[in-house]
Amino acid sequence: MLELFIPLSCVFFLLSLIPGRHRKYTAIIAWISIVCVLISGVPAWIEETNLLYPVMALLSLPFLWATIRMLLNDQEVVYQLTRAAGVSFLIYAPFAFYEPLGNALISLVISNTGMFLNFFNFPFDQVLWNTLQHGHFRVEIILACTGIQAIAIMLGVAAAVPTTWRQKALAFLLVVPPIYILNLFRNTGVVIAYTEQWFTWLPDITGSPEPGYASFFWAHNIIAEGLALVFLVGLAYGLFRLIPTLADFAADLIDAYRLEITNIAGRGR
Repeated sequence: MLELFIPLSCVFFLLSLIPGRHRKYTAIIAWISIVCVLISGVPAWIEETNLLYPVMALLSLPFLWATIRMLLNDQEVVYQLTRAAGVSFLIYAPFAFYEPLGNALISLVISNTGMFLNFFNFPFDQVLWNTLQHGHFRVEIILACTGIQAIAIMLGVAAAVPTTWRQKALAFLLVVPPIYILNLFRNTGVVIAYTEQWFTWLPDITGSPEPGYASFFWAHNIIAEGLALVFLVGLAYGLFRLIPTLADFAADLIDAYRLEITNIAGRGR
């Protein structure tokens, strides 16, 4: 099911970039599809003891209802949000759906992660083209470990409002190199923390039968994702400083959703 909704949402987000009367309907289908992706992924994320994505899936339901209502009312700020999502998919889709390109990115990331591990004098073996091992533990690098999703999202955010070529170039430099480099530190930290079993002293709340998985959970799902979230918030602030109209867009978007959700809640009483 997940494999169906991802390309579907991608197609309709891209179609929503094309001006025309169809735009509101392609945007609605796109948002419904992406929320279906989130909902269908909940069982797997819960099994992996991933806390962030199930919460996002839960919050996506009122967001979706408000988004549909505002699109039907032709609220421009939601079209801007949809454009941001469309640009994000435009960047992400080639890596996700063209396997040689995605694998090339994974190979680059695993090579660079190996360079970082060597810099820290950490011994490891590359046992597969996308897998690093130290001791008895292995870490597989997949597309989600490359930072491409975060890069696509932040560049999409930057595309939500009209910008000059200078702003576009500076936004690219502000987003792509820092996220890529930070992601290498993230991968390096997870590899070391997991294979060295740094967090065995923390409670094992995963229930996983896999030996040593608790260290991976704390390193990857809690610490790395938490730090990445803080970094992305800071990066968004940098984009707001670079593109002042982006901050205005964010404020308008928050106001629009706050008002719409308040109206929905009021009618439900």
